Amino acid sequence: MKIVVAIDSFKGCLTSKEANQAAAEGIRSNCPNTEVLQVPVSDGGEGFLEAYHAAIGGALIELTVRDPLMRPVSAQYLLHDKLAVIEIAQASGLTLLSREERNPIVATSYGTGQLVADAVRKGAEHIIVGLGGSATSDAGIGMLRALIDIFAKHGEWDDIEELKHVRFTIASDVKNPLCGENGAAYVFAPQKGASPEMVLQLDDRARKFADVSAKHFGYDCSEEEGAGAAGGLGYAFLQYMHADCKPGIELLLGTIKFHEIVNGADLVVTGEGSADRQTLMGKLPIGILKQSAGVPVCLLAGRISDKQELLNAGFAHVECITPEGITLEEAMRKEVAIQNIIDTVKKFCDKVGKG
Repeated sequence: MKIVVAIDSFKGCLTSKEANQAAAEGIRSNCPNTEVLQVPVSDGGEGFLEAYHAAIGGALIELTVRDPLMRPVSAQYLLHDKLAVIEIAQASGLTLLSREERNPIVATSYGTGQLVADAVRKGAEHIIVGLGGSATSDAGIGMLRALIDIFAKHGEWDDIEELKHVRFTIASDVKNPLCGENGAAYVFAPQKGASPEMVLQLDDRARKFADVSAKHFGYDCSEEEGAGAAGGLGYAFLQYMHADCKPGIELLLGTIKFHEIVNGADLVVTGEGSADRQTLMGKLPIGILKQSAGVPVCLLAGRISDKQELLNAGFAHVECITPEGITLEEAMRKEVAIQNIIDTVKKFCDKVGKG
């Protein structure tokens, strides 16, 4: 028997690799003769860099850049021949700040610009950028400022020659525009520490920036899908770098030829921290389901809502790993989550007659 395990990170709790290892342990304890293939995955957020490194190899380049509050921080990106993969959370991530430090009015994407510049200097001709987990809502202004500081001879964007022959692809499942009630500030900034007053200020700032940019270039990308991703970093890549926007999980699964990995498999196990009807709107597990070539897919999650909708969408099994009565704080402890995955997969193997 062959089982493929491809679980997303449980945000703030487990990486994709850790979740996969737990599921594999549960499978092997009940099905010792089963071939288990572990595939680290990410849709563009946490773990994107690790997933690509596992998929294609290459060198992890480490350098010191600026965090969202302009403090020095060590960050990595992946360089493989002429391809670079950047996970913006490395330099501009919410996890780099304490809860008390979160303030999207001042948080900047400058460090992400430094990562892009270093990749370009090292010869990258195609840069894939995973947009997820950002602490910023600056519409990418900080990133653009870093690129101007590094490359522009006279302090103007149009001076930069180094970026003109670099192709950019942004990886995101976010379809929100830059501005308005469905935009970056209104939808995402409250999660980054923004008050209602800050949301209005951030949205106004982004709108003015988009207006100025549109007049300069003669076109406007602020309404395009993905413009609102990562606090508007998506917009900056679309408007200034002519980036393509693609769902992160589609990019990754295409790169690793996932359809070949699942060929001949008896089961695929995927999952995420919280699964509900939003899972069906382009999140990682639905991407796995779509590319599993008819192989039954089991969905694991720490919290599950809309279970019947998930089953109706095509998941063969939907399993909550969290026992009843356990607090969220306890469930989020790494060792507890790992054991809950192991226990759930053991029971699941028995239930489907694989044990």
